[in-house]
Amino acid sequence: MKKTGNKRTDRRSYTVDVLIAAVLVAVVFFVGRYFADNKMSNFSEKYVLYVYPGMSAESILDSLDTGAGALRYGSLERCAAKERLESRAKPGRYVIEPSFSAVYAIRLVCNGWQTPQNLTLSGTIRSKGKLAAVIDRQMMVDSAEVADALDDEEFLSVYGFTPENVFALFLPDTYEMYWTASVKDIFDRFKKEYDRFWTPERLSLAEKRGLSRMEVSILASIVNGETLQSVEYPVIAGVYLNRLRKGMRLQADPTIAFCYDYTLDRILKKHLRVDSPYNTYKYAGLPPAPINVPPKACIDAVLRPDTHGYIYFCASPDFDGTHRFAVTYGDHMRNAREFQRALTARQRENS
Repeated sequence: MKKTGNKRTDRRSYTVDVLIAAVLVAVVFFVGRYFADNKMSNFSEKYVLYVYPGMSAESILDSLDTGAGALRYGSLERCAAKERLESRAKPGRYVIEPSFSAVYAIRLVCNGWQTPQNLTLSGTIRSKGKLAAVIDRQMMVDSAEVADALDDEEFLSVYGFTPENVFALFLPDTYEMYWTASVKDIFDRFKKEYDRFWTPERLSLAEKRGLSRMEVSILASIVNGETLQSVEYPVIAGVYLNRLRKGMRLQADPTIAFCYDYTLDRILKKHLRVDSPYNTYKYAGLPPAPINVPPKACIDAVLRPDTHGYIYFCASPDFDGTHRFAVTYGDHMRNAREFQRALTARQRENS
C-alpha cells in the first residue's frame, strides 16, 4: 500500500509540474509577444507611408511590409486588429522610423499623427496649370481643385486677389504643412506668408519707388522673365524703373510671350502688334497683373535696384545667359549687332 501511495503522489506531482511548465511557457509566450508588438523595433528601413482616403488596412500593412521592411508581420496584424485599423485609419503622410514598434506605427495611422510635408515652389511657373500641377505633385489635393480655386473670383476675393493677379499671392520657397491640407488650408498658408513677407520696411521701399505691392510683383515678374541669372535681377529692375521714370514704354519681351501663352519660340516684329493690355510695346506703364510667379529675389530686386543710367539691354554674344547693358540707343544697337553676328555664326556652325 505504501508503494501505491507513492506512485499516486508522484503522478500528482508530475501533473502539477507539467501544468506549471505549461503556464510558464504560456506566460513567456504572451509576454514575449507583448514585448515584440509593443516594445521591440519592428522595421528595417525608414519609410514614408502615404495613407489615402478609403485605403484598406490590408493595403496599409502591405505598404509597411514592403516599404519599411517589417521584421514581424504578425505583430503588425495583431496590432492592426487590436487598434481597429480598418475603421480608424486616417489619411496622411507618416514617416516610419526603423526604431518604431509595430503598435506605435499602427497608432500613428489610427490617431492621425502625421509628419509635416515640405511644399516647395521653385523654378519657372508661368501658368496656373503649372502652379496647380506643382502643388498636386506634393500634396494630397488634386490639381483640378487647385486650378478651380485659381479661377474662382469669389474664393480669391477673401484673400484680396483676383483670378488675373493671383500669381502675386504665391512666393516661391519651401513651406511645411500637412500632406492632407485642403485647398483652403494651402491658400491660407500662402496668404499668411505673403502678409509676413510684406514687412513695413518692404512696404516703405515700395512707396519710395512709387509702386504698390501689386505693382512691385508685376515688375518683378517681368524681371523674372528676362533672366535666369539672379545676379542680374537688380540691374534689370533698375533698367525698367529708369524707363518708367522717363515715361518710356517698357518694351519687355516677356510680356509679349505672355500674350501668346508662352508658345513662341522666337519673338518677331509681327508679334509686337498684338492688341493686349499686356503688350508693353503698345501700351505704356505696367501690365495689369504678374505674368508669372515672381521669386522673392526678383521682388527684392525691384525694391532695392541697382542705381545706374541704363535704359537698354540685350543678350550677351557669349551665350552665357547674361546681358549687355547700355545708356544710349547707339550703344544698345552696337550690342545688338554684335549679338546678332554671334548668333548667325553659331547657327552656321550647327547647320
